[in-house]
Amino acid sequence: MTTADLVFTRGPVFTADPARTRASSLAVTGDRITAVGHDEVHELIGPGTEVVDLTGKLLLPGFQDAHIHPVFAGVELAQCDLTGTVGAAEYLTRIRAYADARPERAWITGGGWSLESFDGGLPTRQLLDSVVPDRPVLLANRDHHGAWANTRALELAGITAATPDPPDGRIEREPDGSPAGVLQEGAQALVARLVPPITPADRLAGLLRSQRLLHSLGITGWQDALLGVFNGNTDPSDAYLTAARDGSLTARVTGAMWWDRERGAEQIDELVARRERLSHGRFRAGSVKIMQDGIAENFTAAMTAPYLDGCGCATANSGLSFVEPDALRGHVTRLDALGFQVHFHALGDRAVREALDAVEAAVEANGRRGNRHHLAHLQVVHPDDIRRFARLGAIANIQPLWAAHEPQMDELTIPFLGPERAAWQYPFGDLLRAGATLAAGSDWPVSSADPVQGIHVAVNRREPGTTDSRVFLPEQRLDPASAVAAYTAGSAHVNGLDDAGSLLPGNLADLVVLDRDILTAPPEEISGARVLRTYVGGALVHSD
Repeated sequence: MTTADLVFTRGPVFTADPARTRASSLAVTGDRITAVGHDEVHELIGPGTEVVDLTGKLLLPGFQDAHIHPVFAGVELAQCDLTGTVGAAEYLTRIRAYADARPERAWITGGGWSLESFDGGLPTRQLLDSVVPDRPVLLANRDHHGAWANTRALELAGITAATPDPPDGRIEREPDGSPAGVLQEGAQALVARLVPPITPADRLAGLLRSQRLLHSLGITGWQDALLGVFNGNTDPSDAYLTAARDGSLTARVTGAMWWDRERGAEQIDELVARRERLSHGRFRAGSVKIMQDGIAENFTAAMTAPYLDGCGCATANSGLSFVEPDALRGHVTRLDALGFQVHFHALGDRAVREALDAVEAAVEANGRRGNRHHLAHLQVVHPDDIRRFARLGAIANIQPLWAAHEPQMDELTIPFLGPERAAWQYPFGDLLRAGATLAAGSDWPVSSADPVQGIHVAVNRREPGTTDSRVFLPEQRLDPASAVAAYTAGSAHVNGLDDAGSLLPGNLADLVVLDRDILTAPPEEISGARVLRTYVGGALVHSD
C-alpha cells in the first residue's frame, strides 16, 4: 500500500460533502486528497508521512473569495492607509504623517476612509487642505465608489463650478456649485487620470503582499473582480500573469475582465483575445465583470422606486443603471454563447432584476450552458426575484460582513430606503431556502478579507465584538455549515474549480486548519477562531 505524504488525524474534519459532512481523518498524496474517513486512514501513515493532530482544531476545505481586489488592496497597503479607524481626526493625523515622511512624492494617494466618519458621508476639501495644502491628494473611500480630493488636486484637474457631472458619476458641490471635495463613481477618474501610474513592479509587489495576507486567513483561491482600467486604477492583469509564469502565484485565481461601460458589443472580440492571453498555470480569466449600478450610500445603486430624502419623502432619484437594460441582455447573451461567465455588480433591486433578466435572456437564447453567472453584493433584492436565482441557475455571491447594524447601515442607508425596502437587504436565508447556490466573498479592501469574520456575521447578523444587541433581519441568518459552504464549495463552484471546495478523495488538497470547531462552538464565538495552517495542493503556504 502506498503511504501518504500528509495525514490529519483525530478530527473534526468538515468535508462540505452532503453525503458525509464530518470525518476525523484525511490523507494527502502529492497535491490531491487520497482518503477521507476515520481510523482506517491511519493505515496510510508511513515513515515519511507528516502527521497533523487535529485535537481541538478543525480541518476545512480552503476558503475561496468569490469577489475581491487583492492587487489594488496590496498596492494601497503601501500607500496612505486609512483603514482600521473611523475617526476623522485620526485620518488627518495619518495623512499629515504620511505626507511629511515622503516629501519627494508629487501626489499623496491611498484610501480606506469610512463614510460614517463624516456628516452625510462627505468630507470636505478644506479638511485635506489643512494637513496637505501644497500637493494634490486623492484618497479612495473604503468601498472605492468615491474619492476625497483636496483643493490642489481639483485645481490640477480643472474641476470648477462649471464642470458637468460625468454620465456615470457625480461631483459633490458646495452651495455655489464649486467642488466640495468628494467625487462619486465615475467622477473619480477626472482626478485619478492625473495620478502618476502604478508600475508593473508595484502591482506585482501588491499581489504578493496580499497573497501572503490571504493565505494567513485560510484563503487558497479567489476571483479578482476587476481586471482592467477603472477610475484611474491600472489593470492588475500583468501582475497575475507574471506571478503565474514565475511560480510565485501559489493561490488559484479566476480573473473577471472589466466590461467598459462607455463602450458596447465591439469590445467582446477583445475580451475573447484577452481570455486566451490571460490564462496560465493557476491563473485564468474566463469571467467578465459588468458593474450594473453603484452603492446605496451615495444613492447610485439602482432601485425600482426612488430614494427617500432626510424627511422620508420620495426624491426624483432611483439610482443609476450603468448599462442600458436592453443592451445588457444582448451583451450577456453573446458573452454566454462564447462561454464566458458574467460577474455582475448588482446592489439595488432594479440592478438585480436587470441582471437576472439578462441571464434569463441568455438561457432562452442559448440554453443552459453551465457558465455559472453570478450576482455580487445583492444588498436589496425584491421578494419577487428571490426564486429566480435557482430557476435560472444564477449564483448569489454574498458579502456577509455588510449584513449588520453599523453606522453606515443605520445612518446612511436605512433612512433613505424606507422600512419596506430596508427589510429586503441581504436576504441570505431566503435565497438559500429558495434553492439558490450561495458563494461568498469580501470585496476587500472595501471590508475585511477574513472569511471567519464573514462567517460570523452570516450566522449572527451582528458585527464581531459589537455591544449592539440588535440582530439585523434575524430571519436571514445562515446556519454555520451553510455559511462555511458558501466560502468553500460555493465559491469554488463559481470559480470553476470542481475538484476543490470539498474534501473528497481525488480533490485538490487545498486545506485550512482552524484553532477551534466553529461549527459546534457557540455562534457568538465564531469570530475568535484563528487560522493555524493553510495548504494549497498539499503544500504548506501559511503556518502560525
